[in-house]
Amino acid sequence: MDRFFTRVASKSASIMGRPAAFVVSTLLVIVWAVSGPFLNYSDTWQLIVNTATTVLTFLAVFLIQNSQNRDGAAMQAKLDEILRALDKARVEFVGIEHLTDAQICEIRDALEKDIQSEGDREKTTNKTVETLLQRY
Repeated sequence: MDRFFTRVASKSASIMGRPAAFVVSTLLVIVWAVSGPFLNYSDTWQLIVNTATTVLTFLAVFLIQNSQNRDGAAMQAKLDEILRALDKARVEFVGIEHLTDAQICEIRDALEKDIQSEGDREKTTNKTVETLLQRY
């Protein structure tokens, strides 16, 4: 089921992200708007576009979220590999995406202060994350 949904979501996101999809959607709205006078702007005429846009928006939210989740996870895996491979990188940063927003902000603020206070990059890379947080 996972593989099937991933394939469908990826293909759908790819199609929906193309300029042609925007052009087709715009043309459909124009056709709908032009048909208004011929259908006497009936409730059915209004219901058609309301229902279609609501359903498509509802489904698109899931597709977009799935794409963002996969992109984010892939990016985190790549960054973790870079941290693992670099000799002077702080490996404690691997997995920090699982921390709370407040914890991540605290680490980011400490890093920014550390970089501003130290002119030499060599001095900043030798500190552990815990030492960094204790300083600030």
